[in-house]
Amino acid sequence: MRRYVLRRCLLALVQCLVVLVAVFAVGSLLPGDTADVLRGELGTPQQVSALRTRLGLDRPAWPRFWHWLGHLLTGDPGTSLTTGLPVADDIGRRVGVTLLLGAPALLLVTVLAPLLGTAAGLREGSRADRLLTTAAVVLHAVPEFVLGLLLVASVSLAAGLLPATAVGMDTAALLARPSVLVLPVTVLTARHMCDLARQIRAGVAAERHGPVAAHLELLGMRRRTVVLRHVLPNALGPAAQQYARCVEGLLGGAVLVEAVFGFRGLGDGFVTAVQNRDLPEVQAYALLFTGTAIAVNLAGDLVAHRLAPRREPAA
Repeated sequence: MRRYVLRRCLLALVQCLVVLVAVFAVGSLLPGDTADVLRGELGTPQQVSALRTRLGLDRPAWPRFWHWLGHLLTGDPGTSLTTGLPVADDIGRRVGVTLLLGAPALLLVTVLAPLLGTAAGLREGSRADRLLTTAAVVLHAVPEFVLGLLLVASVSLAAGLLPATAVGMDTAALLARPSVLVLPVTVLTARHMCDLARQIRAGVAAERHGPVAAHLELLGMRRRTVVLRHVLPNALGPAAQQYARCVEGLLGGAVLVEAVFGFRGLGDGFVTAVQNRDLPEVQAYALLFTGTAIAVNLAGDLVAHRLAPRREPAA
């Protein structure tokens, strides 16, 4: 297990470097740069050239990248070319907003998905089972931004029950008006909860009707004990990996959800950085998202191996 964790950590470093190189390369190939965005159409070529020199964009691309990477190794993700402020400060201001969306959604997924999946798996073929399967298929087919727009149109605009957007609201304002969080949290929760519940349902149904559970019941063990000691641990092992993908998906889904509902979180910051061709910020966000995805997937693999030791972790 130690060799596996060490190997995965070394692989994670390589993956992060590959992502950073790819992001920088793609960003450098896009038409225009930060100087063009800041000056806009009204800037003269001389003004754009002077701004490009002041921002250091007239230097070759790869020396700029290695300079940024060297500072990153010391804990400094750089300075925003657009605002002139440290990138870490911008991320710090935005992370609270994203946590206000992601934390409740993750809590709901963690609590509701095992309950629904276990109930459906133990009652395979029942009305509740068919309802869960149908809801999972439908919600999986509907993109998050489409679901968000449908909820805004029906719940906010038509019925007037909940606020439609959080434009101009910071973390303190969101905490003072939690009703703004209901719709985006619902959008973030729905799809991932159904996907995880369906995974748990399949595992519970397979283990419940498996030979081991049948043998234990023949030996006189109570059904509840069989479910708690055998069925659930073996069913939740593979589901732990799906849970890790849900955590990763919540972070990725925040990009779309924040755009739909006007939240100024990490997703909005990443989109804004791309629009401004602000490569130091783009790279910092890419590193944050990539590192989080790698960490939660590694944790999911370790939990799956712990719950079901017979499943050897993949290399």
